[in-house]
Amino acid sequence: MSAPNSPSPSDSPFRLARRCERMNPSVLREILKVTERQGIISLAGGLPSPDLFPVDAIREAARQVLADAPREALQYGPSEGYRPLREWIASRLSADGMQVDADAVLITSGSQQGLDLVAKVMIDAGSAVQVESPTYLGALQAFTPFEPVYQALRSDAEGPDPEALSASARFAYLVPSFQNPAGRMIPAARREAIARAAVAKGAVIVEDNPYGELWYDSAPPRPIAASAPTHTIYLGSLSKVLSPGLRLGYIVAPPAIRPKLLQAKQAADLHTSGLSQRIAASAIATGLLDAHLPRVRSHYRTRRDAMVQALERHFAGMADWAVPGGGMFLWMTLRDPVDAVALLNEAVEAGVAFVPGRAFFVDDDPASVAGGIADRSIRLSFVTATPEQIDKAVATLADVVSRRRDRRAA
Repeated sequence: MSAPNSPSPSDSPFRLARRCERMNPSVLREILKVTERQGIISLAGGLPSPDLFPVDAIREAARQVLADAPREALQYGPSEGYRPLREWIASRLSADGMQVDADAVLITSGSQQGLDLVAKVMIDAGSAVQVESPTYLGALQAFTPFEPVYQALRSDAEGPDPEALSASARFAYLVPSFQNPAGRMIPAARREAIARAAVAKGAVIVEDNPYGELWYDSAPPRPIAASAPTHTIYLGSLSKVLSPGLRLGYIVAPPAIRPKLLQAKQAADLHTSGLSQRIAASAIATGLLDAHLPRVRSHYRTRRDAMVQALERHFAGMADWAVPGGGMFLWMTLRDPVDAVALLNEAVEAGVAFVPGRAFFVDDDPASVAGGIADRSIRLSFVTATPEQIDKAVATLADVVSRRRDRRAA
């Protein structure tokens, strides 16, 4: 029961900021609530497989940290982050050609906080932000409250057209390696062309790389930031390779913007959990990732292959898709004019969940017209289901699509 005399919404004394009108529930989180229903096979969530969390290694690292430096680990820490972790990140990125020193690394509470900090520092109401088509929904959630005007980047099968970059935009947001949602990887030559265009035009790139370590066929080319370090803000994460529960991401930014990102971080949470940072640094120092990542890649590759085989069995002639070389997602576009949002309701009733593609497109995008690719696209996650579950779910989804097509034809 509600409290006596509790005010109705119209009587509320709270006056919300205008930006609250642009804050919306996460489509993904709402769908994940549905997947908690018994009997649902979820191909929706972008969650790493909990079966792969290095529990023993993290447990031992936590024990070691609390034995060796308990007061320091439980105390406030520097806003920039724990120095040994920053040094490890700088070394690993330098091995990819970025030539990073630890002073350039800002630890964040997941890469999602990095997106929020970039938005706070870079976006004014009405300023242009360029995005891929489709693009990561979580980035749109972080950017939208600051009232940007989105521009969909002209693209082809290899990624954004470098000539479409604009210096008048505050930045172009790109996920070059195994993009969420499309799974696309921008090849080396296109990355170099984007870097050259950014420098020549004075454009800024925000390069988000949460999936680069999850490659199954071959490792990605070096980052765009390696070729355009003065024009790129680079975001990374330990969530997909170690554990999302540690909430550890990072930003590598040029000196010109670094102080403002740090100040935005200080205003948000003072610093990312020092305990989590020390646990991660301790675990990584043992060489954990070198042993752990091949196991993760093998596990996910098996499931990607299972999904591709299931689609070939059950969706031939009904949809088109590309085989991702890594990451966690496969992007499928139905050939018939089916509204994937409406399809989701029927699929859930049949026991399968997925993410409709519409949420990953901005209104400026030609693909967003009614009945266009945005309406007919589906994001499928393959990393948490077993191969048997994947085949069953894809077969069920194909049956739902076929029944809708038959009803239209009747």
